Amino acid sequence: MTGIGIDIGSSCAKAAVTEDGAILFWEQMPTGWSSKDTAEALRQKLCAAGFDPVQHPCIATGYGRVVVPYAQKAVTEITCHAKGAQALFGREDLDIVDIGGQDTKVICLRGGSVKDFLMNDKCSAGTGRFLEVMANTLGMDPASMIALAAKGNDAGISSMCTVFAESEVISLIGKGEPKENIACAVVASIARKIASQASRLREAGVPAVLTGGLCEASYLQKALGEAMGAPIASCPQARYAGAIGAALLAEKLPKA
Repeated sequence: MTGIGIDIGSSCAKAAVTEDGAILFWEQMPTGWSSKDTAEALRQKLCAAGFDPVQHPCIATGYGRVVVPYAQKAVTEITCHAKGAQALFGREDLDIVDIGGQDTKVICLRGGSVKDFLMNDKCSAGTGRFLEVMANTLGMDPASMIALAAKGNDAGISSMCTVFAESEVISLIGKGEPKENIACAVVASIARKIASQASRLREAGVPAVLTGGLCEASYLQKALGEAMGAPIASCPQARYAGAIGAALLAEKLPKA
């Protein structure tokens, strides 16, 4: 059975296709201002690859899941991310950290089912947006800033509020603090915020994994593992966890 998953996130949209549990196709693009237009662009890419949503069951997830007209069903990102992470990492017991553009989710997967979750959706601290704002202040892109952070020492950013943290960064720049130290402080502050969030659900001995758009940021992964007190695993396809999970769930739907 073939399934299609569409994950319309706040900053990036993904599509995935699975067949009998195997991942056949994945694609991503910026969400842009119109989630509906992005969903149509993904449909065209799927059709070009030979996976027409008219012919295969399709599930949509993410904050823009309600504007995917060709999806047979909409499922929450918590369910889809958990399903995708379980498939990617081959474990039924996982603590999943998903860093998105506008929120960060911590999902507890136990016995293959979601036991509990927390979502930071009231403040951008610890999210991709926080990282973008800080990187812009340093005149860099987020990936370059994270890479530079690995060469610095934590200059100390105490505020978890994006506005106040940006003021701290500007102050450090004015004092002549080396850019790599400021970058290190930004990454450390994100790691501390997420680790604090995750600590409310974590259980000893349960492996943790990182999904979302920052899954290939190796220094952030390292800093987060240190802040959480245990290594956190990831893989390049982890950014597609939501879409992969949606595709796997779509396999169970009646054929379109």
